[in-house]
Amino acid sequence: MPTVPPASKAAGRTAADVPALLERGRTLAMPVLRAAIDRLAPPMDTVAAYHFGWIDAQGRPADGDGGKAVRPALAVLSAEVTGAAPEVGVPGAVAVELVHNFSLLHDDLMDGDEQRRHRDTVWKVHGPAQAILVGDALFALANEVLLELGTVEAGRATRRLTTATRALIDGQAQDISYEHRDRVGVEECLEMEGNKTGALLACASSVGAVLGGADPRTADTLEKYGYHLGLAFQAVDDLLGIWGDPAATGKQTWSDLRQRKKSLPVVAALAAGGPASEQLAGILAADAGSSDVANFSEEEFAARAALIEQAGGREWTAGEARRQHAIAIEALDAVDMPDRVREQFTALADFVVVRKR
Repeated sequence: MPTVPPASKAAGRTAADVPALLERGRTLAMPVLRAAIDRLAPPMDTVAAYHFGWIDAQGRPADGDGGKAVRPALAVLSAEVTGAAPEVGVPGAVAVELVHNFSLLHDDLMDGDEQRRHRDTVWKVHGPAQAILVGDALFALANEVLLELGTVEAGRATRRLTTATRALIDGQAQDISYEHRDRVGVEECLEMEGNKTGALLACASSVGAVLGGADPRTADTLEKYGYHLGLAFQAVDDLLGIWGDPAATGKQTWSDLRQRKKSLPVVAALAAGGPASEQLAGILAADAGSSDVANFSEEEFAARAALIEQAGGREWTAGEARRQHAIAIEALDAVDMPDRVREQFTALADFVVVRKR
């Protein structure tokens, strides 16, 4: 079963070949991404290669899971909005992917996550210092990859990337601060997730078009698509963070509950009122005084997840994912683009809300 059943309109669409779109973005971006990583001084180059799944912990070649590649797919697709070849969007795809992975390296360390993509995280294998250094290096590389193009369009693209990165960092700061609060409002949570996830997907959805010479209005509208797609994406992530199958997600069961995350299902459940909501609030308030939440039994986490569902948090979050998906699709109506490109943007949006990992 999909995490978020699609709305009836989405269910009736003839989807573009999403696996092919994702693979195209990955294939076009990979040589440039590897060349960028090769610039890093040892041992950062090796640590980064491990993070991307190219080698194992012993340095042997590996064929690891490099992620869903939604962002590179969007970046090369957005170049085609302007009539440019998809290759025009490749530097943007690589830059966005570098920033995304910079954030993953730091987030895993800050959150204490020991697993990503079914493997030990970088800080677990190589230590916290390397996770910080390599993350910093990836952010610097992202700007280099764009700016070395030396064009006006590259400067515009870099400005959008740095603005998105600052918003992403703001979102992570909000996320951490919310873990230590008893209550977080739904609007606060959506603002945090818009920063943490929406901003970079917005940049991915427009950066190729900017490199292809798109006017600011077109770029802004594509960013609107990507921003709301990001909110849908994060809503699905929040569902997977509680109810996802570890075999598919590569994370522990109840991973977000273990970290006291105030994700959308939790926040919506607490805001709902009623017996289940009040019981959940009492339990979470008691948890705040414990330093041993990560070691609670499976039964204790399952009980919290059940209360979130009883209070309506799961259903509300699934509905919010569909709502944000619809806003993203509607934004495309304001952009003049080939029908084929529009269908592919739509198909990628549909994929985001029905994925299992």
